[in-house]
Order: sequence, then C-alpha cells, then structure tokens
Amino acid sequence: MDVPWLLVAHGSVTALVVVSFLCGQWPIFEGTFVQSINHFLTSGAYRHFLRLVQGVCGTGARDLVLGVEQYCCDRPNPILQIFYVAIIGGTYFIIVQTSFKYIPGYYVSVWHRYLSIVVVSIGAILFVLTSFSDPGTVTSENVSQYVSAYPFDNVIFVEKECSTCKITRPARAKHCRICDRCVARFDHHCGWMNNCIGEKNTRYFVAFLVWHFLLCMYGALILGFIIAGELKVKKVIYILTVYYGVDNSFSGLFPHVAQWLLAVHNTQILLAVFLGIISLLLGGFCAYHIHLCLSNTTTNETFKWQDYIFWMKKENAAKTSAAALKLSVGAARSEAQKPSPSKWKTFFSRSQVPAEEPVVTNNIYDVGRIRNLCEVIVPLSERRSFSHRKSD
Repeated sequence: MDVPWLLVAHGSVTALVVVSFLCGQWPIFEGTFVQSINHFLTSGAYRHFLRLVQGVCGTGARDLVLGVEQYCCDRPNPILQIFYVAIIGGTYFIIVQTSFKYIPGYYVSVWHRYLSIVVVSIGAILFVLTSFSDPGTVTSENVSQYVSAYPFDNVIFVEKECSTCKITRPARAKHCRICDRCVARFDHHCGWMNNCIGEKNTRYFVAFLVWHFLLCMYGALILGFIIAGELKVKKVIYILTVYYGVDNSFSGLFPHVAQWLLAVHNTQILLAVFLGIISLLLGGFCAYHIHLCLSNTTTNETFKWQDYIFWMKKENAAKTSAAALKLSVGAARSEAQKPSPSKWKTFFSRSQVPAEEPVVTNNIYDVGRIRNLCEVIVPLSERRSFSHRKSD
C-alpha cells in the first residue's frame, strides 16, 4: 500500500497558501517567496484578473467587475454574513449526517449530540449580537459626553471636526466610510458582521471569536475521538498485525491505517482538518484582540501608532543627519587649524556622531489590565456617570 502522498501535498500547499496570505507581511518573511505569494494573493492576482477581463470582454466588463467590488467592499452588504451562515450551517449539517451515527461511540458519549446544538446556538447568538447591535454611534446628542469620556492625547488624536457628520470627532472615534457614521472607540469595520466594531459591541465580537475558536477545537477533537473509537472498536491495528503480518510499529502501520481511514472515514478526516485549521486561524486572531482589550488599544489605534513611530523615526533620522553634518563641518574647520594627529589616534578615536532619539509611545487610555477589560465588558457610555459628563 502506498502512502497517500497526494493528501500530504494537498495539505502542504494549503498550509503554504494560508500562511502566505495571513503572515506574508511579517518582517521574518521579508524578501522571501512567502512575501511574494502574499503580494500576488492580495493585489497581483486581482490586477491580472482585471487585465484579463478587459482584454477578453472589453472595458465595460472591467467596469462591471469594479462595480461589484465597490458593492462588496465599500458598501454595507450581507454577502459575508450569508457566507458565514452557509459555512456554519453546512458544516454542522454534514457532521450530523455523516458522524452522528458514530455517537455514542467508544470514546464519545451520547450527550455530545445535544451539547453540539447548544454550542452552535450560542455561537449564532453571539453572531447576531455583534452584527445587529449599535457599535457606539456618535451623534450630536451624545458627542459632548464622548468628548469628555475620551480625552485627546494630542499625539494620534487631536480635536477636530468630522467633515461628514459636521460634529466634533471624539478621541478614539473614526468616521466609517462604509457605514457612513462616526463610531466611538472605533476598532475596524468587519465585513463578516456587516457592522463596525466599536465601543459597544467589542465585547460581543471578542466573545464571538473566543467561542468560535473553542467551537472549532471542540468539533475537531470530537471527530478525532470518533475516528480513534472506530479504530478501537473494529480492531484495525490488531487485524493488520495478526492476520496480515504488518510490523507493529508506526512506520509499518501508518500507511495501512491511513489508507483504511481515507477509504472509510475520509469525511471525518476532512472535517477534522478543516476545523483544526480554522481553529488555529481564529486562535491567532482571538489572541490579538484579547491583547488589544488588555492594553486598551484598538486596531485603528495600532495603525495610527505605527504611522506615528514611522514618521518620528524619519524626523529623528533627519535631525541626527543634520547634527552629524554640522558636527563634521565644525570638526573639519577646527582640524584645519591644528596639526594633523597620528593615523593610529585617528583610527582608534570614537565617532562624535549623535545617536538617534528613541521614539516613546504613551497610551493614556491604558489604565491597567483589569480596568481595561472592565471598560470592554461595561463600556463607558453604558455607565451611570456617562450621562452626567459634559465637554469642557
């Protein structure tokens, strides 16, 4: 029996594409083929597709594709919400149809039939709460309270008027061009939820991520236990070693067991691998947003701080270069009036070029992990003191 190399190759290519798409911009992959694949997947492939459409079907077809892109990416629409419901509903339906017949099993008790309904229902409730709850819309009625609740740090947030809403934009708020509204403590616009993630629904969004990470892990583990139970009940290893004379070792049993599993339980294996990959992706995304909650930062603010650090480093580098040039000119003039030093003294003398100033960031909204987490769970706008706030 041959080792299923096709399955191994398929898994390797899938893992490479997923890692390249999600992590290709990381510094560790700079200049590698992983970064090239990421660039192709995120922008290059789409540009080539537009050129192909224009070359084959003309400019009208290209404009049609761009119009569909604008509808899907720049306007509120339920496409990804429908896709999410289809994925969750379709996956659960396939599991029920193909795997529930093995429950109860050797390692899986019958109550997992009912527990699965509960955990999927909780995930659906969190999805509805995140999608349809108010993210914290800033209006002329509550703008003064938000301005007072979130002070300007005068670094990444300065007091200015929203050019669209014609009201003062509070610190940490942003005008979403897709939803066409200012959102307090704006994190990002989530296409999967067809809603902004802001002050009031960040708690639901993070709970959604955590719960779906656990849900996918739970599904992958149960499917794994079902497969292991079937191996045990049907005595596959015993039959292979006793009746077929297969060596009782990993290298000897693996090809035969793998072929049997792919022939009898291929659906369970594919579902377990799919749920395992999704759980890993959700785990990373979940950990990132938990870190943001504990540090009282948002995705929007993370990008703002990155831009601030970039420009400050450029400014400090320019100042350092100017100071070094001034120092070298002054040194050249003074050296012209002095006798030339020995070559050894010049070689071992230290450079007088000033070092660049480090860029210091100060997040004034970070008030400690416990209080930061409490601010996510109970937003400032839902506290009794919020209605009594007035802008200075």
